[in-house]
Amino acid sequence: MDISSAGLRVLRQIAESGSFTAAAAHLGYTQSAVSRQAAALERNANAALFERHADGVRLTPAGLVLLRHARTILDSVADAERELAGAGSRTEVVRLGTFPSAGWTVLPDVLDRLSAHPRITVTTSEGSTPALIRALRAGSTDLALLTSRPPHRPSDGESPRLRLETVEDTELAVAAASDGKFAGRTAVHVDELVDAAWIATPSSSAQPLLGVWPGLPGRARVAHHAADWLTKLRLVARGFGVTTVPSRSSAALPPGVILLRVEGAPPEIRRVLLARLPGRPTPAVEAVTRAVMAASTGG
Repeated sequence: MDISSAGLRVLRQIAESGSFTAAAAHLGYTQSAVSRQAAALERNANAALFERHADGVRLTPAGLVLLRHARTILDSVADAERELAGAGSRTEVVRLGTFPSAGWTVLPDVLDRLSAHPRITVTTSEGSTPALIRALRAGSTDLALLTSRPPHRPSDGESPRLRLETVEDTELAVAAASDGKFAGRTAVHVDELVDAAWIATPSSSAQPLLGVWPGLPGRARVAHHAADWLTKLRLVARGFGVTTVPSRSSAALPPGVILLRVEGAPPEIRRVLLARLPGRPTPAVEAVTRAVMAASTGG
Protein backbone atom coordinates (compact mmCIF):
# COMPACT_ATOMS: atom_id res chain seq x y z
CA MET A 1 0.00 0.00 0.00
CA ASP A 2 1.15 3.52 -0.80
CA ILE A 3 -0.38 5.53 2.06
CA SER A 4 0.97 8.87 3.24
CA SER A 5 1.16 10.08 6.83
CA ALA A 6 -1.26 12.86 5.79
CA GLY A 7 -3.78 10.21 4.75
CA LEU A 8 -3.34 8.42 8.07
CA ARG A 9 -3.92 11.69 9.94
CA VAL A 10 -7.15 12.16 8.01
CA LEU A 11 -8.21 8.62 8.89
CA ARG A 12 -7.50 9.22 12.57
CA GLN A 13 -9.30 12.55 12.61
CA ILE A 14 -12.41 11.13 10.91
CA ALA A 15 -12.45 8.35 13.51
CA GLU A 16 -12.15 10.91 16.29
CA SER A 17 -14.57 13.51 14.92
CA GLY A 18 -17.22 11.13 13.62
CA SER A 19 -17.75 13.09 10.41
CA PHE A 20 -15.89 14.36 7.36
CA THR A 21 -17.05 17.92 8.06
CA ALA A 22 -15.75 17.99 11.64
CA ALA A 23 -12.50 16.33 10.59
CA ALA A 24 -11.96 18.98 7.90
CA ALA A 25 -12.60 21.79 10.40
CA HIS A 26 -10.13 20.33 12.89
CA LEU A 27 -7.39 19.76 10.30
CA GLY A 28 -7.92 23.09 8.53
CA TYR A 29 -8.82 21.36 5.27
CA THR A 30 -11.81 21.77 3.01
CA GLN A 31 -14.39 19.01 3.20
CA SER A 32 -13.67 18.09 -0.42
CA ALA A 33 -9.95 17.66 0.44
CA VAL A 34 -10.84 15.29 3.28
CA SER A 35 -13.19 13.37 0.98
CA ARG A 36 -10.43 13.02 -1.61
CA GLN A 37 -7.98 11.77 1.03
CA ALA A 38 -10.57 9.27 2.27
CA ALA A 39 -11.22 8.01 -1.25
CA ALA A 40 -7.47 7.67 -1.90
CA LEU A 41 -7.08 5.68 1.32
CA GLU A 42 -9.80 3.27 0.25
CA ARG A 43 -8.27 2.85 -3.21
CA ASN A 44 -4.81 2.17 -1.80
CA ALA A 45 -6.14 -0.19 0.85
CA ASN A 46 -8.42 -1.89 -1.69
CA ALA A 47 -11.14 -1.94 0.97
CA ALA A 48 -14.06 0.11 2.26
CA LEU A 49 -12.83 1.98 5.32
CA PHE A 50 -15.81 4.20 6.16
CA GLU A 51 -19.51 3.61 6.83
CA ARG A 52 -21.85 6.56 6.36
CA HIS A 53 -24.75 6.72 8.83
CA ALA A 54 -27.42 9.29 9.57
CA ASP A 55 -25.55 10.35 12.72
CA GLY A 56 -22.08 10.47 11.16
CA VAL A 57 -19.25 8.29 9.89
CA ARG A 58 -17.83 5.17 11.53
CA LEU A 59 -14.90 3.01 10.51
CA THR A 60 -15.48 -0.42 9.01
CA PRO A 61 -13.59 -3.44 10.42
CA ALA A 62 -10.94 -2.83 7.75
CA GLY A 63 -10.82 0.83 8.75
CA LEU A 64 -10.27 -0.14 12.38
CA VAL A 65 -7.39 -2.42 11.38
CA LEU A 66 -5.74 0.42 9.47
CA LEU A 67 -6.42 2.82 12.36
CA ARG A 68 -4.59 0.50 14.76
CA HIS A 69 -1.49 0.66 12.57
CA ALA A 70 -1.98 4.39 11.94
CA ARG A 71 -1.76 5.06 15.68
CA THR A 72 1.64 3.34 15.84
CA ILE A 73 2.96 5.05 12.72
CA LEU A 74 1.82 8.55 13.66
CA ASP A 75 3.10 8.21 17.23
CA SER A 76 6.49 7.16 15.83
CA VAL A 77 6.51 10.16 13.49
CA ALA A 78 5.70 12.46 16.44
CA ASP A 79 8.50 10.89 18.49
CA ALA A 80 10.93 11.42 15.62
CA GLU A 81 9.88 15.07 15.30
CA ARG A 82 10.45 15.64 19.02
CA GLU A 83 13.83 13.87 18.95
CA LEU A 84 14.99 15.87 15.94
CA ALA A 85 13.93 19.02 17.77
CA GLY A 86 16.06 17.93 20.72
CA ALA A 87 13.14 17.17 23.04
CA GLY A 88 12.83 13.41 22.62
CA SER A 89 15.40 12.52 25.25
CA ARG A 90 14.12 15.06 27.78
CA THR A 91 10.37 14.58 28.11
CA GLU A 92 7.58 12.15 27.39
CA VAL A 93 4.24 13.61 26.33
CA VAL A 94 0.98 12.30 27.77
CA ARG A 95 -2.22 13.53 26.12
CA LEU A 96 -5.04 13.76 28.68
CA GLY A 97 -8.67 14.36 27.71
CA THR A 98 -11.19 15.66 30.24
CA PHE A 99 -14.92 16.27 30.41
CA PRO A 100 -15.72 19.98 30.91
CA SER A 101 -16.28 20.20 34.68
CA ALA A 102 -13.10 18.19 35.35
CA GLY A 103 -11.18 21.16 34.00
CA TRP A 104 -11.97 23.17 37.10
CA THR A 105 -12.48 20.43 39.72
CA VAL A 106 -9.78 17.82 39.05
CA LEU A 107 -7.28 18.97 36.42
CA PRO A 108 -5.45 21.72 38.38
CA ASP A 109 -4.67 19.29 41.23
CA VAL A 110 -3.47 16.65 38.75
CA LEU A 111 -1.09 19.09 37.05
CA ASP A 112 0.18 20.33 40.42
CA ARG A 113 1.09 16.79 41.42
CA LEU A 114 2.87 16.18 38.12
CA SER A 115 5.06 19.27 38.53
CA ALA A 116 7.42 16.97 40.45
CA HIS A 117 7.97 14.98 37.23
CA PRO A 118 9.91 17.33 34.91
CA ARG A 119 10.42 14.55 32.34
CA ILE A 120 6.65 14.31 31.77
CA THR A 121 4.78 16.86 29.68
CA VAL A 122 0.98 16.71 29.91
CA THR A 123 -1.16 18.25 27.20
CA THR A 124 -4.91 18.46 27.72
CA SER A 125 -8.05 18.68 25.62
CA GLU A 126 -11.69 18.98 26.60
CA GLY A 127 -14.72 17.21 25.19
CA SER A 128 -17.85 15.26 25.89
CA THR A 129 -17.54 11.64 26.98
CA PRO A 130 -18.50 10.28 23.50
CA ALA A 131 -15.95 12.58 21.84
CA LEU A 132 -13.24 11.56 24.30
CA ILE A 133 -13.91 7.88 23.65
CA ARG A 134 -13.53 8.49 19.92
CA ALA A 135 -10.23 10.30 20.61
CA LEU A 136 -8.96 7.33 22.62
CA ARG A 137 -9.98 4.92 19.87
CA ALA A 138 -8.34 7.15 17.26
CA GLY A 139 -5.09 7.30 19.23
CA SER A 140 -5.01 11.08 19.56
CA THR A 141 -5.49 10.87 23.35
CA ASP A 142 -3.61 8.60 25.77
CA LEU A 143 -5.86 8.93 28.82
CA ALA A 144 -9.33 10.37 29.29
CA LEU A 145 -11.48 11.33 32.24
CA LEU A 146 -15.04 10.25 31.43
CA THR A 147 -18.38 10.40 33.21
CA SER A 148 -21.06 7.75 33.32
CA ARG A 149 -24.60 7.47 34.65
CA PRO A 150 -26.10 4.48 36.43
CA PRO A 151 -26.00 1.54 35.78
CA HIS A 152 -22.46 2.45 34.67
CA ARG A 153 -22.19 0.03 31.80
CA PRO A 154 -19.08 0.01 29.60
CA SER A 155 -18.70 3.33 27.81
CA ASP A 156 -18.91 1.89 24.29
CA GLY A 157 -19.41 -1.43 22.60
CA GLU A 158 -16.30 -1.52 20.43
CA SER A 159 -13.42 -3.95 20.75
CA PRO A 160 -10.98 -4.12 22.31
CA ARG A 161 -12.64 -2.95 25.51
CA LEU A 162 -11.26 0.21 27.04
CA ARG A 163 -9.35 -0.16 30.29
CA LEU A 164 -11.48 1.68 32.88
CA GLU A 165 -10.63 2.67 36.44
CA THR A 166 -13.16 4.26 38.78
CA VAL A 167 -11.84 7.58 40.04
CA GLU A 168 -14.82 8.56 42.19
CA ASP A 169 -18.59 8.70 42.49
CA THR A 170 -20.01 12.18 42.91
CA GLU A 171 -23.56 13.37 43.52
CA LEU A 172 -25.20 15.94 41.28
CA ALA A 173 -26.39 19.16 42.94
CA VAL A 174 -28.03 22.42 41.86
CA ALA A 175 -26.17 25.74 41.78
CA ALA A 176 -28.27 28.81 42.61
CA ALA A 177 -27.73 32.49 43.45
CA SER A 178 -26.78 33.03 47.09
CA ASP A 179 -29.09 36.05 47.35
CA GLY A 180 -31.94 34.63 45.29
CA LYS A 181 -35.05 32.54 45.93
CA PHE A 182 -33.09 29.80 47.73
CA ALA A 183 -30.84 32.10 49.79
CA GLY A 184 -29.58 30.62 53.05
CA ARG A 185 -30.61 27.09 52.18
CA THR A 186 -28.61 23.91 51.66
CA ALA A 187 -31.36 21.84 50.03
CA VAL A 188 -34.31 22.25 47.68
CA HIS A 189 -37.26 19.95 46.93
CA VAL A 190 -37.44 18.79 43.33
CA ASP A 191 -40.98 20.22 43.05
CA GLU A 192 -39.59 23.70 43.73
CA LEU A 193 -37.47 23.40 40.60
CA VAL A 194 -40.34 22.77 38.19
CA ASP A 195 -40.75 26.44 37.28
CA ALA A 196 -37.08 27.36 37.55
CA ALA A 197 -35.16 28.98 34.71
CA TRP A 198 -32.34 26.62 33.74
CA ILE A 199 -28.94 27.38 32.27
CA ALA A 200 -27.95 24.40 30.14
CA THR A 201 -25.22 23.25 27.79
CA PRO A 202 -26.37 22.78 24.19
CA SER A 203 -26.69 19.11 23.29
CA SER A 204 -27.19 16.92 20.26
CA SER A 205 -29.72 14.14 19.91
CA ALA A 206 -27.02 11.68 20.98
CA GLN A 207 -26.36 13.42 24.30
CA PRO A 208 -28.62 14.47 27.20
CA LEU A 209 -29.16 18.14 27.96
CA LEU A 210 -26.52 19.04 30.54
CA GLY A 211 -27.35 21.50 33.30
CA VAL A 212 -30.99 20.45 33.89
CA TRP A 213 -31.95 18.15 36.76
CA PRO A 214 -32.50 14.74 35.10
CA GLY A 215 -35.48 13.77 37.30
CA LEU A 216 -37.29 17.07 36.94
CA PRO A 217 -41.08 16.59 36.75
CA GLY A 218 -42.41 17.96 33.47
CA ARG A 219 -40.56 19.91 30.81
CA ALA A 220 -37.65 22.12 31.84
CA ARG A 221 -37.72 25.82 30.97
CA VAL A 222 -34.24 26.51 29.58
CA ALA A 223 -33.63 30.25 29.68
CA HIS A 224 -30.01 30.28 28.58
CA HIS A 225 -27.72 27.93 26.66
CA ALA A 226 -24.00 28.11 27.42
CA ALA A 227 -21.18 25.61 27.00
CA ASP A 228 -18.62 27.48 29.12
CA TRP A 229 -18.77 26.75 32.86
CA LEU A 230 -17.67 30.23 33.91
CA THR A 231 -20.46 31.76 31.81
CA LYS A 232 -23.03 29.41 33.34
CA LEU A 233 -21.95 30.11 36.91
CA ARG A 234 -21.72 33.88 36.40
CA LEU A 235 -25.28 33.82 35.09
CA VAL A 236 -26.30 31.80 38.15
CA ALA A 237 -24.59 34.30 40.47
CA ARG A 238 -26.54 37.17 38.88
CA GLY A 239 -29.83 35.34 39.38
CA PHE A 240 -30.59 34.51 35.75
CA GLY A 241 -31.20 30.82 36.40
CA VAL A 242 -29.96 27.64 38.04
CA THR A 243 -27.83 24.79 36.73
CA THR A 244 -26.55 21.40 37.84
CA VAL A 245 -22.98 20.85 39.00
CA PRO A 246 -21.09 17.97 40.66
CA SER A 247 -21.14 18.31 44.44
CA ARG A 248 -17.33 18.06 44.62
CA SER A 249 -17.14 21.43 42.84
CA SER A 250 -18.27 23.39 45.92
CA ALA A 251 -14.75 24.68 46.64
CA ALA A 252 -14.41 26.05 43.11
CA LEU A 253 -17.71 27.95 42.93
CA PRO A 254 -17.43 31.71 42.29
CA PRO A 255 -18.78 34.25 44.80
CA GLY A 256 -22.54 34.57 44.77
CA VAL A 257 -23.25 30.89 44.06
CA ILE A 258 -24.49 28.28 46.53
CA LEU A 259 -24.86 24.53 46.14
CA LEU A 260 -28.20 22.85 46.91
CA ARG A 261 -28.89 19.19 47.60
CA VAL A 262 -32.04 18.01 45.79
CA GLU A 263 -34.67 16.28 47.95
CA GLY A 264 -37.79 14.39 46.92
CA ALA A 265 -36.04 12.55 44.09
CA PRO A 266 -33.49 9.72 43.89
CA PRO A 267 -29.92 10.99 44.09
CA GLU A 268 -28.20 11.47 40.74
CA ILE A 269 -24.80 9.80 40.98
CA ARG A 270 -22.14 10.43 38.36
CA ARG A 271 -19.14 8.13 38.15
CA VAL A 272 -15.82 9.55 37.05
CA LEU A 273 -13.73 7.05 35.10
CA LEU A 274 -10.17 7.12 33.84
CA ALA A 275 -9.96 5.33 30.48
CA ARG A 276 -7.22 4.19 28.14
CA LEU A 277 -6.72 1.62 25.45
CA PRO A 278 -5.69 -1.85 26.68
CA GLY A 279 -2.05 -2.81 26.78
CA ARG A 280 0.93 -2.03 28.94
CA PRO A 281 1.02 1.70 29.75
CA THR A 282 4.21 3.70 29.52
CA PRO A 283 5.82 4.88 32.79
CA ALA A 284 4.60 8.42 32.02
CA VAL A 285 1.01 7.25 31.55
CA GLU A 286 1.26 5.33 34.83
CA ALA A 287 2.50 8.48 36.58
CA VAL A 288 -0.39 10.54 35.25
CA THR A 289 -2.81 7.79 36.30
CA ARG A 290 -1.43 7.87 39.85
CA ALA A 291 -1.73 11.67 39.91
CA VAL A 292 -5.39 11.51 38.84
CA MET A 293 -6.25 8.91 41.48
CA ALA A 294 -4.40 10.83 44.19
CA ALA A 295 -6.07 14.13 43.23
CA SER A 296 -9.52 12.54 43.57
CA THR A 297 -8.83 11.30 47.10
CA GLY A 298 -6.73 14.22 48.23
CA GLY A 299 -3.92 11.81 49.04
